[in-house]
Amino acid sequence: MLVKTFGSAVYGVDATTITIEVNVLAGAGYYIVGLPDSAVKESLQRVESALKSNKFEMPRTKILVNLSPADIRKSGTAFDLPIAIGILAGSEALKYTVPLDQYIIMGELSLDGSILPVKGTLPMAITARKEGFKGMLVPKSNAREAGMVNNLEVYGVTHINEVIDFLVNPESLQAVQVNTREEFFDTQYDFEFDFSDVKGQENIKRALEIAAAGGHNAILIGPPGAGKTMLAKRMPSILPPLSLHEALETTKIHSVAGKLPENAHLVSKRPFRSPHHSVSDAALVGGGSIPQPGEISLAHNGVLFLDELPEFKRSALEVMRQPMEERKVNISRAKLALEFPASFMLIASMNPCPCGYYNHPEKTCSCPPGGVQKYLNKVSGPLLDRIDLHVEVTPVPFNELAKKQQGESSSQIRERVIAARELQAERYKNEPGIYCNAQMSSKSLKEHAELSNVGQNLLKIAMNKLNLSARAYDRILKVSRTIADLAGSQSIQPEHVAEAIHFRSLDREGWAG
Repeated sequence: MLVKTFGSAVYGVDATTITIEVNVLAGAGYYIVGLPDSAVKESLQRVESALKSNKFEMPRTKILVNLSPADIRKSGTAFDLPIAIGILAGSEALKYTVPLDQYIIMGELSLDGSILPVKGTLPMAITARKEGFKGMLVPKSNAREAGMVNNLEVYGVTHINEVIDFLVNPESLQAVQVNTREEFFDTQYDFEFDFSDVKGQENIKRALEIAAAGGHNAILIGPPGAGKTMLAKRMPSILPPLSLHEALETTKIHSVAGKLPENAHLVSKRPFRSPHHSVSDAALVGGGSIPQPGEISLAHNGVLFLDELPEFKRSALEVMRQPMEERKVNISRAKLALEFPASFMLIASMNPCPCGYYNHPEKTCSCPPGGVQKYLNKVSGPLLDRIDLHVEVTPVPFNELAKKQQGESSSQIRERVIAARELQAERYKNEPGIYCNAQMSSKSLKEHAELSNVGQNLLKIAMNKLNLSARAYDRILKVSRTIADLAGSQSIQPEHVAEAIHFRSLDREGWAG
C-alpha cells in the first residue's frame, strides 16, 4: 500500500516541503531513494528498533521509501518520524483518522521510540503555513519555536506513541500556545551589561555611540587591560531594539544553526557573537557539504566582535570583505548555491604591538625594531578600508576607577541613537538597500554629506597634516553625517568634521609612527 507523509528540509535559511512516499510491496528488502545522505539511510534501523520497542512489527516485505523532490539532497535525522508513520500506515498497522496530507511531521527517533529535537523548525513552520498545511507534529523541545508562527497548529511530542494516538484521536494532544509579541517585548531591554558600569573612557563611549547611531564598523586599539572587550560587550545595549521582522529573520538563522535554547522564544535582543581567533574560514562565513550559517550570519542584525584581530588567520579575515560590503554571503557548491544574510556591525579590538605597550603612557614597549609595523600589517588595508572608526583606548587612571559615581546608562545613550536612526530612516526612505549612514553610496554621499567651505578646508588640512590615506575621505564624511544626526543638525558643521577626523587619527599610515 502506498502512503504519503510530509516533512521539511532546510536549505539556507528557508525550508522546502518534502513528500515521503512509502510503498509496502511484495518482495524483500528496505530501500530509501531520493538522494538521501548516510544519516537518512540509517533511519530504517532506528525506525525498526523504535517500532519493535513499542510492540509494532516491521513488515517482512519490500519497503520502498522515496523522498520527493528526488533531485534535492536530503540530510539529517529529522525524517525518522515521518518514515516510521509512513511504514505503519502503509502496512495498515496504523488505522489513522487524521488526514496525513494536512500535517508536517518531523523528529529524530531514538531506539526506544523517544523523539529527539531537530534543527530549523521555525523556517519549516513558516513554509508549512505558506503552503496551507493545517499543523505540525514536532519534538516537544522544538514546539515553542515552531509555535511562534500564527495560524498553524503545532503539537509537541516526546514519543512515537503520542504521534500514533494523535493520528487516531486528534483530541489526545493540545496545540502549543505562544504569545510571540508579549514575550518579544517583555525581554527586549533585559541586558546583562550596561554602560553605567564603565568608569571613565568617555571618548570611547562617544565613539561607540557614533558607531551605533550610524551602523559604522569600529576598531579599538589599546594595551591589555584598558577595557576594550568590556566596552565591546556593552555595544548591543545601546543599539536600537529589533523590529519584529528583524527578530524573526534573526531567529530563523539561529534555528537553522541549532543555536536556539530548549523552549526558545523569538530572539528579542540584537545578537553579539565573539568567535575565538582560531576560527576557521568556513566557521566564520558559513559552509559545509550542506552549507550552514557561520558567525557572520549568526551576528546578522547585531554585532560581530573580533577580539585580538591580528591573531585571526589572514584568510579568515579576507573572506569577510565581500559580505561586509554586500551584507550577505553567497555559498556555492557543485549542486547547490545558497545565500545567508550577514548584515552585521563589526567591532574589532587589538593591541598596538606584540607586547601590547607601544605608546603606553607608563610602560615601555619591548618589541624589536620593525616588530610594531609587522604586527600591524597583519590587518590588511582592504579590510581596514571597511572600518570607519579607529579608536585609541588608553588605560583608566586610578582617580577614575575610584569614583563611586556611575556613568551614563545604556538606556540614555540608546535614546539618542534611536533618534539619530529615525532621522536616517526618513532620509533614506526612497533609497532601497540603505538604512543607515554606513551604507551610503558615493551618490548618496554627494547628496546628503555636503560640506561647507570651512568644513572642506578643515578636511583638506587634516588629510595633508595627519597623513591620512585617500580611503579615509569617504569614511570621514559618513561619520560626520552621523555626528550631525546625533546633534539633530540638518547640515554637517565644521565641529562635526573635526570630531570625525579625531576618530581617524589612527589611520593605518600613522599607527607605527
